[in-house]
Amino acid sequence: MDIPVDLQSQRKLGPDWAAWLDRLPRLCAELLAQWGLRIDGDPMHGFASIVLPVRTDDKSAAVLKVGFDGDDESELEGLALQQWGGRGAVRMFRSDPRRRALLLERLRGVDLTSVPDVAACEITAGLYSRLHRPATPQFRPLTGYLTRWLDALALDARNVPVPRRMIDQAVQLGRAFADDPDSTGTLIHGDLHYENVLAAQREPWVVIDPNPMSGDPHYEVAPLLWNRWDEIADDARAGVARRFFTVVDAANLDEDRARDWVIVRMVLNAHWAVEDAARTHRRLDADEHDWITRCITVAKAVQP
Repeated sequence: MDIPVDLQSQRKLGPDWAAWLDRLPRLCAELLAQWGLRIDGDPMHGFASIVLPVRTDDKSAAVLKVGFDGDDESELEGLALQQWGGRGAVRMFRSDPRRRALLLERLRGVDLTSVPDVAACEITAGLYSRLHRPATPQFRPLTGYLTRWLDALALDARNVPVPRRMIDQAVQLGRAFADDPDSTGTLIHGDLHYENVLAAQREPWVVIDPNPMSGDPHYEVAPLLWNRWDEIADDARAGVARRFFTVVDAANLDEDRARDWVIVRMVLNAHWAVEDAARTHRRLDADEHDWITRCITVAKAVQP
């Protein structure tokens, strides 16, 4: 099986990624054989997974998803999908957490990038209430991740090409969230952007690809602001504000809390780009510089 070229490019992220990509064809072949599946279309992929259209033994259409196994953020994806039970989320038929493998319902292949951005923000905000429920103990607390991320950011601050006042602001806000009991307790998706909401036959829209945590619903907003950037790049401040207030109003979120999470997430995103380059002993490339500029722009745009 050929791995899509864009997924192969993740080798630049380090040896763990390269090792996973090397064993991925064999892993997929094993799962296809053991689960009685046959390939039924061209492979697709996300940032950290391959998705194969398949047919089951009874000829039902499904997809086999196999994810990168070098982090823990997606480790409990199957558990979240099981708890949602297809209500606002893709249905899961089978899972193997050790191999990060999921057998899922096949969706229509149309995502929210097909809908104008403000309407797409309203649709996503409408899904929050279906997904956000009390988190069971298996889900790791967002605050645990957050403390680790902030510690790394604070140690590396002088190497991050973000205004120092913004870094200090993000660290201060993040530390306050880490100490706030309201920052945990709710099952959240963690990466809910336009391409992670797909059309289904049984419901208009369902979510896919969660990085589930015990967290804060206000954490969910930021990906809707930094994605589909070309559509708002000419007037980013107005575009970001329009999306932000659409989600806050539609989901009945606290404006200040949502704003503070956006600032924290955008500065952390910028730092992760720096970490990725350092991990592979290279300089930031042009795309990474553009990404960091976008992170700064979004963080500035949500502030009064």
